[in-house]
Formats: sequence, structure tokens, C-alpha cells
Amino acid sequence: GPTRKMPPNASAMDFFQLFVPDNVLKNMVVQTNMYAKKYQERFGSDDAWIDVTLSEMKAFLGYMISTSIHHCESVLSIWSSGFYSNKSIALIMTQSRFEKILKYFHVVAFRSSQTTHSLYKIQPFLDSLQNGFDSAFRPSQAQVLHEPLIDEDPVFIATCTERELRKRKKRKFSLWVRQCSSTGFICQIYVHLKEGSGADGLDALKNKPQLHSMVAKSLCQNASGKNYIIFTGPSITSLNLFEEFEKQGIYCCGLLSTRKSDCTGLPPSMLNNPETPPSRGQYRIRMKGNMSLICWYNKGHFRFLTNAYSPVQQGVIIKRKSGEIPCPLAVEAFAAHLSYICKYDDKYSKYFISHKPNKTWQQVFWFAISIAINNAYILYKMSEAYHVTRYSRAQFGERLVKELLGLEDTSSSH
Repeated sequence: GPTRKMPPNASAMDFFQLFVPDNVLKNMVVQTNMYAKKYQERFGSDDAWIDVTLSEMKAFLGYMISTSIHHCESVLSIWSSGFYSNKSIALIMTQSRFEKILKYFHVVAFRSSQTTHSLYKIQPFLDSLQNGFDSAFRPSQAQVLHEPLIDEDPVFIATCTERELRKRKKRKFSLWVRQCSSTGFICQIYVHLKEGSGADGLDALKNKPQLHSMVAKSLCQNASGKNYIIFTGPSITSLNLFEEFEKQGIYCCGLLSTRKSDCTGLPPSMLNNPETPPSRGQYRIRMKGNMSLICWYNKGHFRFLTNAYSPVQQGVIIKRKSGEIPCPLAVEAFAAHLSYICKYDDKYSKYFISHKPNKTWQQVFWFAISIAINNAYILYKMSEAYHVTRYSRAQFGERLVKELLGLEDTSSSH
């Protein structure tokens, strides 16, 4: 849970600033002004530009965050006369001023001579965000590694043309997270860039174990020695990775797929399906040291690799129609944690900022801001402030937008 106690009158802004404090916003102001100056030196002066201030930067973020609640196709819809117009917040800043800030907005204006990383334009921000996640929250023992749903509003996807959809799916990065599976709090973000369309590109590595093994190690670099249990999907699950994690005091439970997983070192007899299917709930086990490979049958063969649960401990999967189906405890635990993450995705994935810039670093930045707001809401729900006001996720987002725009006094009790 949270590592610090927030007062009962804490505002949405207070929770958001646990991850994006004023000093980070002030840095954005400095970097944006520096970039604007350099841009104008190179391409000619812009008489309409005046240096951005901290309050304007907060308003700029507020406008962007408002698209996560109202899902307008363009942030500029706020100033339009159409369905997504929002007169109550449109008066804080003119559309032309917003567009100027959007044009010059930067988190890191210039590449330093030592920088080789392609995400250098937001790496300091991602590092600062990570520090905020680490210091504000202590995760539960059980955690999940996965790619969260970061797609647009399903209503929009249903109405856009196939060509628009194809265009949107060409994201040049994949985003992975380590997530506390009892609260949904995202403890760590890892961004993997597609550096090119060559042999090392993301597409080439998409189904290859080395990419997913690298992702898993990066996400668990701060987890060693804490006895965490990490749940993984088929693309990450592998015997070599789990054995490596065990040496670091990290235990695992993963779903195994003969098609997607790295099955090196696993007995072939367990990977082949028997000719006559067993009855539902039956399972076979093979062990090597602490590692168990479980093949469980329920309208199909499901294989699990784990060193976190004893294979002889019994559990049950409860189905609405067929009642209880017996299974090893590892299977029950995996199903429970995975269903929680599915619920989290259903609840929170629709609150991602819907503004879609062309630049990859900006796309990553807005996804990271969206995750920070979801985390802020989770901390709010676990605080005394929630018992005072009980905002839904949408109400919390609207509150945050108003506070960023200066329409609400954040210091007073609500």
C-alpha cells in the first residue's frame, strides 16, 4: 500500500504531484522555452511566441488530460463549436496559445554529447516518474508482467475506417509494466523501441524469447531479494529465465505455450498432448529441484511453469456453469491474479490520453502521464481522502483537470 499518509482533504492534484511534482513541471517550462528560442534562431523569429510560464504549462497538461475523460479525437475540439467543445475550460487559454505551446513543447530540448539512447528526450522524466512510483507505494508479494491495453476508446475504434486503424497501429514501441496484482498499481514501466525495420527491429523480435527475457529482466531489476512472486504470460515464461530469477530471490508462475514460449530444457513428454484427452481437472506434474511443470486439462491442455507454489497443494477453479474444477494451487493463483489484471484493464485502459502525436517520444510521454494519473487514483482510493469525497475515476480526472487549469482551489478541503 501507500508509504505515506495523505491528509483527508488532499486534492487530486496532491496525488498526481507525488509522481509529477512542480520541479518536474518547472523543468518542462525551462526546456520548452529553450527549444523555442533555438528553433527561432534557426528558422526565423516567431512574433506570436512569448515564454511559457508554470501556470500555462499546468493548463497545457490539463487540456491534454481532459481528452482521457471525454475521448475527443483532437484536443483542439475543446475550442470548437462541436460535440466535444468544452466552454468551461476553453476560456483559460486561447486555442492559438495552446497550439504554440504544443509546437514547442519539450521535456529535454537538446541531446547531450554522451547520449545514445533514442528516448533521451523523455528519459529524465521516466526516471523521475519511476522514483515517484518506488517511493510512494510498496507493492504486494504477487505481481504481473504484461503489456497493458493502451488503445483508444473502443467506441472510436468501432467507428473509424480500416485505413485509419491500420495507420494507428504502427506504433514504434512496445510498453511493458510490472504491476501489483492486488491493487493494480503499476510499479515499473519499460519502453522497448523499434530502432529500425532491420533484423533487430521490434517486429523481428516480436515472438523471440530474447526480447521478452530482456524486458522481464529490466522490469525486475529492483525486485531481487524481496521474495516477490511474478506472474508471466507465455511470451516471457521460460525455464532459463525462471532459474535466473530464483537465484535473485524472485519466484515465478507462468503460463507456458509450445508455440510462443521458449521451451528449452523442458521434457518433451509434457509438451505433447496425449491422444485420448483426460477428464476435466486432471493434471500431470514433472519436477526439477524447486521447479514444477504442470499440465492441467480443462477443455484443452494448459501448462504452467512455477517455483512459487508446491505442485501437490490443491486449489479449485470456480466456474459459474460447471461448478468447481480441481487444479493445483499454482493454477488457481495464476487465474485469480490474471482476472484481476483483466478487470484493471477494463476499468483503467479507457482513461488513456487520446491525443496521438506523430513523435514517438511524445506518444510515450502521454502514455506515461496516463499511467501516473491511474496510479494517483489508486493511491487516492486507499487514502482517507476517498472516504471524504468518493470520486469515481472519471470524476477524479475531471477534478485534476480543473485543478491544473486553476479552476479549483487545491489547498482547501473539498
